[in-house]
Amino acid sequence: MYWDQIEARWDQFRGKALTQWGKLNHSDMDVVQGRRVELAGRIQERYGVAREDAENQIDSWMRSL
Repeated sequence: MYWDQIEARWDQFRGKALTQWGKLNHSDMDVVQGRRVELAGRIQERYGVAREDAENQIDSWMRSL
C-alpha cells in the first residue's frame, strides 16, 4: 500500500492508526488528516521517539495493512 492511498481514504484508516498508536487521540487524528509528516510528528511527540523511529513505525504499519 502506498501513502497516497491512505491519505485519500484517511477516514477509513484513522481508526486503525488509533489502534496502532494508542497514545494518539482523536484530536491528533484531526490534525493529521492523512498527512504522513504530521502523523510522524505526533508519534514522535507522544512516544518520545526520534523522527526516524516514527517513520519506521509508519512503514511497518503500512506493510501490515
